[in-house]
Amino acid sequence: MEEKEIVAVDEKFGAAYEKWMADQQASGTNERKNRLANIDHHAEKMFLEKVWWPSFKRFVGLSAEYEVNDFKDGRRYLDFAYHMAGYKICIEIDGHGTHWKNIDQHKFSDHLIRQNHLVLDGWIVLRFSYDDVRDKPRRCQQIIQQLLGKLSGLPPVQLAPVEKALYDLACVTSNPVAPLQAATRLGIHRKTAAKHLRKLSEKGMMIPLAANSKDKPARTIRYQVVPTDFHGFRAQ
Repeated sequence: MEEKEIVAVDEKFGAAYEKWMADQQASGTNERKNRLANIDHHAEKMFLEKVWWPSFKRFVGLSAEYEVNDFKDGRRYLDFAYHMAGYKICIEIDGHGTHWKNIDQHKFSDHLIRQNHLVLDGWIVLRFSYDDVRDKPRRCQQIIQQLLGKLSGLPPVQLAPVEKALYDLACVTSNPVAPLQAATRLGIHRKTAAKHLRKLSEKGMMIPLAANSKDKPARTIRYQVVPTDFHGFRAQ
């Protein structure tokens, strides 16, 4: 029988996790907020504490309960989504609890088709078992580090001229950039700036920030550059 790996507890994790989770709960749809607030995230928090945090010491670019379009025109939620340099990475933590024990053949097939559609939509999917996260976190760390290292070694992301101008503007601006602000600085239409800021977000180069409103659904109003020292890519 293999012995469990011993991983030292990082005292900074707790404070960083609470801040990150508060930021996650302040953005997104009401359904996503409810899931973040009411679902038991024991397995997901263990993954962050034992696997993600020891590897990177930050949560930049990582989202929890990430909302995506379902192939049946509905919505589904990923345990984690990480965006980097044009790549979308889905990370799922799978346990052996009642969810899997009681799943019928139809639901099992539906689950596989959902994952296939994620791949067709350009997602890279990583799945870790609860037992491996708990007992063999270094193995999980190595897989993620190897993937990100492989992706960061690929050719730089190619940007359209407007995207390059927006990205350069965001890099020299201390605060997150809003479409109207960027449009005024670059002499372009606000809708053009908004469209290309969304494209930069889809390429994993900028993080969309949503307004926090009690009366209206959250909507993206600003964008923040993903630090290049986190994953080592350079745009061209």
